[in-house]
Amino acid sequence: MARQARTPTEREERMRAIRAAALDLFAQKGFSAARLEDVAAAAGVAKGTIYLYFSSKQDLLEAIVANTIGATLTKVEQALAASPAPAAELLRLLGRAIAMGIQDPDRRRVLHLVLSEGARFPAIADFYHREIISRGLRLIRAIIAKGLASGEFVSDELARFPQLVIAPALVAAIWSVVFARIETLDVQAMMEAHVELLLRALTGRSE
Repeated sequence: MARQARTPTEREERMRAIRAAALDLFAQKGFSAARLEDVAAAAGVAKGTIYLYFSSKQDLLEAIVANTIGATLTKVEQALAASPAPAAELLRLLGRAIAMGIQDPDRRRVLHLVLSEGARFPAIADFYHREIISRGLRLIRAIIAKGLASGEFVSDELARFPQLVIAPALVAAIWSVVFARIETLDVQAMMEAHVELLLRALTGRSE
């Protein structure tokens, strides 16, 4: 029989165990094939226990996204908002954060899930776009707006196409699955090179 956690600490530990087990199974079997009873077994809880914390498999996946990527994005938003650094340095800081994120195994697995399951399950894509992608794009546009306002940037290309900043994250995610066994990819170095190329276009400098 399902039993509610007695303390906040026990509740958080149980939710963490369920999220970890679910991410493992979603990554192994796919979102559609993974069953909540298998998640419960892997987490060491009764199936009914899952419903004490998550209303559905979709709700569980959304909690995984929020905890693995959403929480980190919030920290990045707060850090950049509080920083007095020039826009170019903020873009570099964001690039480093993106590289660190894609190198984290759990965050990378979440991105794989969205890429592989988003077309078949629009609710997954909608949630990820709303809670992660749209926030990231707003953050990029804010950095570009700061650079344009100060005269640091002379081009608004990234304000129009902020997706260019996060493109290497998708390349790295795909590379890690398909090509990593053939050739390794230095994600951090690639992201740094990418940002410097973008800054040349934004500032109008040739080198």
